[in-house]
Amino acid sequence: MGVVGVAEAVVPLRTKSDAAYETVREKILSGEFPPGSVLNQATLAQTIGISTTPLREALRRLKAEGLVELGAHRDAKVTELKAEENRDLLEMRRALDPLATSLAAQRRTKDDIAEIRASLEGLRAMPGNPGVEDLLRHRRFHRAIHRASHNDLLIDSLEALWDKADRYRRFALEVDRGREAEAKKDEEHRLLAEAIIAGDSDGAAAVMTEHIDTSLAVQATRRLPR
Repeated sequence: MGVVGVAEAVVPLRTKSDAAYETVREKILSGEFPPGSVLNQATLAQTIGISTTPLREALRRLKAEGLVELGAHRDAKVTELKAEENRDLLEMRRALDPLATSLAAQRRTKDDIAEIRASLEGLRAMPGNPGVEDLLRHRRFHRAIHRASHNDLLIDSLEALWDKADRYRRFALEVDRGREAEAKKDEEHRLLAEAIIAGDSDGAAAVMTEHIDTSLAVQATRRLPR
């Protein structure tokens, strides 16, 4: 019998708690569980097909991310949207997104350019009441830019911000922003891709700053009670 020279990678097992966490998290971020909705743990566990113990573990993880509140009883509540949190997200994005875009223009590889171009194909400004596919398409484009920065800490930070920001994007899209605003977003996406591919770091960062300052999150700020 031969000796195995290279150890096989160990794939971590996906626990019931992991599955529950991913399921509930997706339903919150997609809007299926809207802000303020009450989640009965017994009913939710039965719907998912697990016991309440792994569900409680999943809910504790979601609480740590600020997506749910846990009461003393058997219910959890999806956290309400807050003007202060949206402001904090905007401030972080204004600081980090232009930085990532600038670095992407400096460090992009051929693979990064290919992914940016692929993610731009068919990309359109998100419509009112966007579906999961609309959100994922939009995220793919921005994720391609973030990853082209080749700064792992920056990429992880922007990933975490993006999840929370999606809830505010959905809220903003409850009001029609009009064709002119949608066309502006489409143009900004095109300009971002062109600047990064051309290696124009200053130009790319400037477009990203404008992209954020006219974003759905800014519109949400105007509608959220302070």
